[in-house]
Amino acid sequence: MRINMKKTGKNLLVLLALLPGIILIIFPMYVTIVTAFKTPQESGSSFFALPSSFFLGNFISVINKSYYFRYILNTAVILVCSVIVELLIVPMAAYSIQRNNRKYYRFLYIFIVCGLFVPFQVRMVSLVQMMSQLHLMSKLGMVFLYLAATTPPGVFLITGYLKSVPEQIEEAAYMDGSSYGATYFRVVFPLLKPILSTLLIKDSLFIWNDFQLPLIILNGSTKSWTLQLFQYNFKSQYSFDYNLAFASFIMTMLPILILYILIQKNIVAGLSAGAVKG
Repeated sequence: MRINMKKTGKNLLVLLALLPGIILIIFPMYVTIVTAFKTPQESGSSFFALPSSFFLGNFISVINKSYYFRYILNTAVILVCSVIVELLIVPMAAYSIQRNNRKYYRFLYIFIVCGLFVPFQVRMVSLVQMMSQLHLMSKLGMVFLYLAATTPPGVFLITGYLKSVPEQIEEAAYMDGSSYGATYFRVVFPLLKPILSTLLIKDSLFIWNDFQLPLIILNGSTKSWTLQLFQYNFKSQYSFDYNLAFASFIMTMLPILILYILIQKNIVAGLSAGAVKG
């Protein structure tokens, strides 16, 4: 078998270029997993070495901490409510904008998408003041904030995806006597499943792992903490419990990894469908 030296050399260069990125991803994961299964004594003697045995005491200690399951519930409630409202409202807004050529719909699209270019740090102080005056420094306020944060990218992505959905499908439904709302929910909405799955993964990752918003909105009461605030408080004034923190990191990552595994086929199907339609 003849070996294409040019192609082999090119692949080798690509591999060498990707190697630093691979190391930057794998090494932190290795440290996290290894440290989570070590005793504090093992971490103190050799931070990067493998554990002598799989010590589960760190995970048990995390679970036994006060209000741990409350923090899981707080995070899950905020995530589920935010994502459900987003997946109901944002596609309807994007559909109305994309299927109408009137000027004010175009202005509305530009107005919403402008939210992508405003950094959080610019609006942080005014945001806190507004939420405080509205008495929304709570989990309900977090849902509103996450909905506001995910709407601009959601509208942008769904509007672009709708361009690949033929309008003839909707016209056929109208000819059969279907109303505007029925056509959207029965014909268009099911076709959005791939892009909605992508948004579900993207925004679930953002909300589940977010630290900044809970820190400024929910830090007033420990009972309102999310998992990220709970993990943050493994750090005291003089020390940081790495073993408990990394065990908590692994336990926090598992639900979102399971969600990704369950939905990844829809994301791949969406990419394939977009390529065929294009």
